[in-house]
Amino acid sequence: MLLNLLAGLPVMLFCLLMQAVFVTLCLRYYVHFRHAQPSYESQWLNILLLSMVMLLMMLGNFVQIAIWATLFMLLNEFDQFATALYHSAVNFATLGYGDIIMSSRWRLLGPLEAANGILMFGVSTAVMTAAVMDVIKHNMDRLRQRERP
Repeated sequence: MLLNLLAGLPVMLFCLLMQAVFVTLCLRYYVHFRHAQPSYESQWLNILLLSMVMLLMMLGNFVQIAIWATLFMLLNEFDQFATALYHSAVNFATLGYGDIIMSSRWRLLGPLEAANGILMFGVSTAVMTAAVMDVIKHNMDRLRQRERP
């Protein structure tokens, strides 16, 4: 169990740091783009902005899945990276299919990755929610300005 923690916790901490970087970059560019174009408004711009936020957050999650898969390969748990990636994605998304399992020596890394994944999907959801709320607020402010005489 201690060996699992020693192998998994550094990866989990690295993933947390990476997610923080993705969140920071995503929100920085969102805010920059939103405020660089204050007079230009269209639904297509909103769709583009929200799509970019979603894509960047999913990219961050996918990179983390690949990092966990790399750990599994380094531990010689899988012969092919594609299998390690699949197993990692199942763990990260907390699906728990059980069709591919790790050796008993490293099996506790699965729940550790699942804890990491559920937290990261929660952070991704929060970022996307913040972007959606900003778009709604921006549109409501625009409507109020039109209604004023």
